[in-house]
Amino acid sequence: MLSQYFLNLRIGFFLALRQIKRASIWTTGLIVFVMVLTFLNLVVLSGILVGLIQGSIEQWHEEFTGDVIISALDDKKYIEGSANLIALVKSLPEVQALSPRYSEGALIEANYRTKKDTDKPDTAGTQVFGIDPASEDRVTGLASSITEGEYLSQGDYDQVLIGQFLLSQYVPVDDPNFAALDNVTVGTKIRLTIGEVVREVRVKGIVESKVDALTRNVFMVDSQLRSMIGRNDGNVDQIAILLKQDASPAAVRERLKQSGADREAKIQTYEDAQPKFLKDIINTFNMLGAAFSSIGLVVASITIFIVIFINALTRRKYIGIMKGIGIEGSAIRISYVLQSMYYALLGSLIGLAIVYGLLVPLIAAHPIDFPFSDGILVAPLGQTLFRVGLLIFSTIIAGYIPAWMIIRKNTLDSILGRN
Repeated sequence: MLSQYFLNLRIGFFLALRQIKRASIWTTGLIVFVMVLTFLNLVVLSGILVGLIQGSIEQWHEEFTGDVIISALDDKKYIEGSANLIALVKSLPEVQALSPRYSEGALIEANYRTKKDTDKPDTAGTQVFGIDPASEDRVTGLASSITEGEYLSQGDYDQVLIGQFLLSQYVPVDDPNFAALDNVTVGTKIRLTIGEVVREVRVKGIVESKVDALTRNVFMVDSQLRSMIGRNDGNVDQIAILLKQDASPAAVRERLKQSGADREAKIQTYEDAQPKFLKDIINTFNMLGAAFSSIGLVVASITIFIVIFINALTRRKYIGIMKGIGIEGSAIRISYVLQSMYYALLGSLIGLAIVYGLLVPLIAAHPIDFPFSDGILVAPLGQTLFRVGLLIFSTIIAGYIPAWMIIRKNTLDSILGRN
């Protein structure tokens, strides 16, 4: 029984190879082209959809949270014992740099000197971060996000960086609920109110980014913000940590927790700190990508079905003769299945070369410029290989069914061309 199976397999392979060699190069090329397009549809469509959000997450990671972010516990206003925690973080060999931050809610106001009593105040709510300029730049590269003006220096007095979406000339929508200041640019003085403390500050630079934590907030030197909020105990609100290359954020998080630091602060990797809605969007886009890609899979299966069916139908007499001289129907069916596998494998290999040899590195080097993120192509190898298997499986079924439909007919009827 087993020997007969291998014999049929060898005969089927011989017949498939003969068919492929004798097939028109244009027909083969067209079928392979359809397979390549189907593969790209399976991989690239969902990869771009997920890459929209993944690009945003990567920018949030690189430009704001760092590899590990330490923040105040939910029931605390700030991180208690910050000095000891900062010393502990600095002692870890995996840490390359860290940036302690102060954070406080504030109201900013512009055009207050020219405002009439009947005019509506030109104000916007925001979060003010007090930073050490050099430390922050080492962790998040904040200086590279300054598109107008200059970055902060440690000795700057009453000067701030302001996110672009707090200024009306940069806001992409005209929405009264999206508060932004009018007629503010580099050098303009604005009024900053934190609690009962009011201070006039000058805009030194404008921050441009696709990360909301930068574009909707204000940054000033930490000593200046400390003096406004009256915090002289050295306790900060956040600590952003940049790790050395190849260091594991999860491992550093666990080491800090084992030291008992989680009793005083919330310790998260950049992945932990992702907002839940971003994770939900990724899952939704994965499902949408799979749904849209399945349409391409059905089209490819129908294409293979039609090609194999027409091929088998036009060769029905030849198939009847082969059955008449003793070649089993299973060997003939195997030949058509192998032809289908050939088209799917060749299309998938070309598709893999296009995705990993061209598209992934090209889009990584030149991200797709979406309004809210620099989109990338997310194509994990494991998921891609699963889709290759899915494509091959569907083409095997699509190749087997029409071959079975023709071969099951009576041998004499096939030879004589009778229905």
